[in-house]
Amino acid sequence: MREQETSDPPTSPHTPHSTSTVERGSFALARCVCGWSGPARRSRDRARADAASHKAAD
Repeated sequence: MREQETSDPPTSPHTPHSTSTVERGSFALARCVCGWSGPARRSRDRARADAASHKAAD
C-alpha cells in the first residue's frame, strides 16, 4: 500500500483569521484556522478574549 502525504494549504498573511473556542474537561481554549492555539483557561470568557486579541493582532 502506498502512503499519500497530505498537508494543510499555507495561509497567507491576508487570510482572515477564524477563531473558535474548544472545551476540554473543565478548561476552554481558543483556536484559529491559522494554527494558533491559546492557553487553556478555566474561564470561557478569558478564552474568548484570547481569541478576540488574536484576531485583532492581525
